[in-house]
Amino acid sequence: MASKMKRSRDKVFHDVGFAAEDAASLRIRADLMIRIRQLIERLGLTQAAAARILGVRQPRVSDLVRGKIDLFSIDTLVDMLARAGVRVRLTVQSSPRKRRPREAT
Repeated sequence: MASKMKRSRDKVFHDVGFAAEDAASLRIRADLMIRIRQLIERLGLTQAAAARILGVRQPRVSDLVRGKIDLFSIDTLVDMLARAGVRVRLTVQSSPRKRRPREAT
């Protein structure tokens, strides 16, 4: 029997079962890790060279490239990007609330 696939709408961590709060943190960390990986690839850096630029040791770059998201905090990833000269901005938005139907009076 074939399993059905459902397209995620930017909520992949929530869709696989993480609580909303954990999913939000994971999404931010994933986005930051992707940016660092793109920077490394765009500059054609070895892991050792990337480590020097990012201010970490080479095994940390290896963990990042391998997607070991659980080993990195948002702060650590922002610090790494800042050391590489990348400015990080955070946008905070309220999520739309579901309206409850009004009670009849």
